[in-house]
Amino acid sequence: MIDIYTDGACRGNPGPGGWGALLILGEHEKELSGAEAHTTNNRMELTAVIRALEALKRPVAARIYTDSQYVRRGITEWLASWKARQWRTADKRPVKNQDLWQRLDEVCRGHTLEWHWVPGHAGVPGNERVDRLANEAIDALPGALR
Repeated sequence: MIDIYTDGACRGNPGPGGWGALLILGEHEKELSGAEAHTTNNRMELTAVIRALEALKRPVAARIYTDSQYVRRGITEWLASWKARQWRTADKRPVKNQDLWQRLDEVCRGHTLEWHWVPGHAGVPGNERVDRLANEAIDALPGALR
């Protein structure tokens, strides 16, 4: 079982954003991160999970820990309905971040995933670490606000 922690951050919403992911298998750990100059927090939260799953070389069983209810509820509760309604919400509006939801749906295939919500900024070590990775990625952007 692989443990995966993910987080997204944004300074301004929209604004410069970053994402971080931590994959843990026993004693082995892999950190991933990246940033975009103009994005939203939700896009960075989704990107973190997508990049973590893209890094896997074969189908696995994994526990994914996120402080984003948007990501956890989206993948476990809303996604099937969005697809059934041709990517429309219950009130007939287009699903926001459809491109990333579709990519997440693709990269989940073949894996056995458990989705867990953890409170942000509450001392959960893996979550604190990916928050730091996301913010360091923003700091590395040219002209980033600190």
